[in-house]
Amino acid sequence: VWRLPCWLAGQMSTSMEAEQSGPHKKVVVHPIVLLSAVDHYNRVAKNTKKRVVGMLLGETFKGVLDVTNSYAVPFEEDERDPNIWFLDHSFHESMFSMFKKVNAREKLVGWYSTGPKIRPGDLQIDQLVRRYTSHPVMVIIDVKPKELGIPTEAYYAVEEILEGKQQQWTFKHVPSEIGALEAEEVGVEHLLRDVKDMTISTLANQVAQKLGSLKGLASRLSEIDAYLQNVQSGRMPVNHRIIYQLQDVFNLLPNLNVEELVKAFAIKTNDMMLAVYLSSIIRSVVALHNLINNKLHNKEKEAAVDSEKDVKAIESKADKNEKSDGKAKSIPIDKENKSNK
Repeated sequence: VWRLPCWLAGQMSTSMEAEQSGPHKKVVVHPIVLLSAVDHYNRVAKNTKKRVVGMLLGETFKGVLDVTNSYAVPFEEDERDPNIWFLDHSFHESMFSMFKKVNAREKLVGWYSTGPKIRPGDLQIDQLVRRYTSHPVMVIIDVKPKELGIPTEAYYAVEEILEGKQQQWTFKHVPSEIGALEAEEVGVEHLLRDVKDMTISTLANQVAQKLGSLKGLASRLSEIDAYLQNVQSGRMPVNHRIIYQLQDVFNLLPNLNVEELVKAFAIKTNDMMLAVYLSSIIRSVVALHNLINNKLHNKEKEAAVDSEKDVKAIESKADKNEKSDGKAKSIPIDKENKSNK
């Protein structure tokens, strides 16, 4: 089964699907939700193939859904038959009533799962959550991300009408991003101070960030290539909106065959490499200078230690000589005393 990449799936709309405007234009997940989901997974399903499920709280403003809080819910499912599952909705109701007393602005907006992909029983869980909110959103949080990018994917259920078939429910993708308030940003910065290695220089951090962004770009290009291959082979229908956007991307690419542009790139690269070369030379010279100073300092310490040892040896010899002279003088006095007796 071929599946459209998640970042393109939100724009996919076939002629057989009913045209309707979604209730959410974008989902913004806050850091406290990610931390709560990871903590929930580590407490319940760490080192297992199970997943955890919880409820999401937040508010909607002009089509943008802010997920600001969450709480865990007891959940079990059969590994052999994913359609058999249990979710303690009475626990959910009691927890939601307590959260409502703390902050009445936070409404139930959906539920989360650690997936890491959509499962067959998710539509049934969504129907259960629909009892408490009219348009619930499902957020899949990848607690063990293997690829670069945002570890969240958001969906909401829509009714799909197919020709000659009954009406059925399916999930539609919603763009998602990670956002934080000012207080949350401060907390995350303090948390990252304990996680990040502060001994690494800023240049190493910048290189690591550039490398990560290049890897992310490569993964996106591979997804585009896979999508176009599937469209060309007829495995997926043509979506003209996606094709137009890809054409815009290609039109915005610079023409590298222009001599002036190639020359400008070469000059810029040479200037940057010259700065890197000079900095590496200066760094090596400073390192050698410190090494020589360290050796001289160690030699001075060794000379001082040797001189102290010599002084102590001379003092010990002088003490021994004084003691031996004192013993020699005391012996004849004793003999004279004995003869007089």
